[in-house]
Amino acid sequence: MPKTKFQDVIFTIMMVIVMVYGMVVYNISIDKGGLTNEIFGLALGELVIMGVVGFVLEMFVAGPLSKKLAFRIVTPGKDKMIFVILAISAMTVCLMCPMMSFVATVLFKGGVDSQIIAKWLQTSALNFPMALCWQIFFAGPFVRMIFRKIFPEKEEKTVHNEMNA
Repeated sequence: MPKTKFQDVIFTIMMVIVMVYGMVVYNISIDKGGLTNEIFGLALGELVIMGVVGFVLEMFVAGPLSKKLAFRIVTPGKDKMIFVILAISAMTVCLMCPMMSFVATVLFKGGVDSQIIAKWLQTSALNFPMALCWQIFFAGPFVRMIFRKIFPEKEEKTVHNEMNA
């Protein structure tokens, strides 16, 4: 979808905000024993730091690597666009979930101690199904819809269009 580096940065910012906020709400609700209205406000506080971390990891690590991995499975221009989008989205979650879960474990689950690996693995295992579903069914479609409204694709001129003008 993004056609330029500027559009890629904007798309990434939008996706990171939606994904990180959703995942922070999810993690706080697990820690608090359930979802309450208070959690939506608490998540905004964590969104700042986790959003910056998520943006950096996505732009420089997961984004480029997820495309390389996805393009081993699908071929842009040959396969249907929905399969390309799903492959990239799934690979992004496969990479981002463990990295972001590690950061969250260090920052919010007692820091670096003798149990860090166990806490990180548990956090990753709890986060992965939610992150995948959140990405595939909500964040991805929502962000792409908003992105298309901000950056509508220009209609290519065809003989048909010129004849109707």
